[in-house]
Amino acid sequence: MAAAGRLSFSNITALAPMVRVGTLPMRLLALDYGADVVYCEELIDIKMAKCQRVVNDVLETVDFVAPDERVMFRTCEREKGRVVFQMGTADPERALVVARLVEPDVAAIDVNMGCPKEYSTKGGMGAALLSDPDKIEAILRKLVAGVSIPITCKIRILPSLDETVSLVQRIEQTGVAAVAVHGRLKDERPRHPLHLDYIQAAAGAVSIPVIANGGSLDLVKTNKDIEDFRRTSGASSVMLARAAMWNASVFRAGGPLPLETVMEDYLKHAIRYNNHAFNTKYCLCQMLRDKVESPLGRRVQAAQTSAEISEALGLQEFYQQTQDKLQARRDAAHSGGAPERLVMDGDVTTMVVRFERREYPPHITPKMFLLEWSRKEKLQQPLYETVQRSQDRSFQSIVTVEGKRYRSTLWEKSKKFAEQAAAVVFLRVRGVPEGRIGEEDSGLVCKRKREGQPDRGAGEEDSNKRRVFEAQRETRSGKSQGVSV
Repeated sequence: MAAAGRLSFSNITALAPMVRVGTLPMRLLALDYGADVVYCEELIDIKMAKCQRVVNDVLETVDFVAPDERVMFRTCEREKGRVVFQMGTADPERALVVARLVEPDVAAIDVNMGCPKEYSTKGGMGAALLSDPDKIEAILRKLVAGVSIPITCKIRILPSLDETVSLVQRIEQTGVAAVAVHGRLKDERPRHPLHLDYIQAAAGAVSIPVIANGGSLDLVKTNKDIEDFRRTSGASSVMLARAAMWNASVFRAGGPLPLETVMEDYLKHAIRYNNHAFNTKYCLCQMLRDKVESPLGRRVQAAQTSAEISEALGLQEFYQQTQDKLQARRDAAHSGGAPERLVMDGDVTTMVVRFERREYPPHITPKMFLLEWSRKEKLQQPLYETVQRSQDRSFQSIVTVEGKRYRSTLWEKSKKFAEQAAAVVFLRVRGVPEGRIGEEDSGLVCKRKREGQPDRGAGEEDSNKRRVFEAQRETRSGKSQGVSV
């Protein structure tokens, strides 16, 4: 399927990109059952460009995390050579920024030029691009020239055969590796018949692989139908959306599996990779289809958490075993295992750190340890710069020590917690004790402070210095307050 490590789109069967469905658990499930290639759901370039790439050692994944801490895209080693990142974009430069961000972790990048729904066409993306072939060409040429992995696109057909063939030929000239063709007009829906003749014409007009899409309702119900769809469409490959969503074992050469088995297999991946419960529930309900009001369906619908979903499907033991394993990894990381991954953001050293008050004794904080360490090293007092995000009023802080800056990539609910998180980043980067429960006494903080008795003179001096600094900082960076990220 791949030559010299490069993904090939010839003679493959793929899981199509599906919003809210094509997350990591469904992609892994499709690979388990025999899919050759899996596409993620469409992810918008503007949102992805703000993400930070984070190696998640607990889940053994690579996460692309938005400023509001949502994981926009999660992938793992199991799918690395076969996952295609689908992007929603209408801007060549922004598309390239995102492509380069995800390039090390995916096998190919696809541009969505076929989705007719408003969330995709808004801003000129998705099917809206079909009316702007110059922009299509500009985006694809920029990506082909800018990254080393294959670039593809997915389109819908145009009102005439000639227009469709002309567009596909123009797309081929950009240097893309393949083009997927959904055989319906942008205003047509699954209930409308598939225009096989358009796919045939497109496939016959170019030398690159054409991937046929849109046959789930009428043409592909079982695995043996996939080859028939490939042959009658004249395409090199086939891409399945709803047929795979309803029962991913459609990819299985040995025949379909019972729906309950497929749901359990899916849920195991969702548990293993900490998939959001609402997304897991949505996908399970899509599988149930007309059985959503069955006893099983009602149990799934009533569930609100991953634990409750697991109970609904009888996987409580698997859920608990998995949680125990993940917690053991977290504990190992906190007790001297592999440190969190560092990422440089300009001149700021960043780390994914959440300040958890319960992990520290009542009168101990990381800021206290950082201050005492600075005094011991005869350094200037650490300086904190904090900004507040307008959309949810959360905070993020940078601490400067020895002229170097440190912050957590996560936003906190209060200014105090944001400063504590920044202090934790510095302490962990430098290997300095932070006062966590169970940590050996480092001698950095005297007994009086550990017991909650303040050092009044020093405390008043620190407080005065802090007030002066914060007043200066607020004057200097007033425009940063309420910054929207």
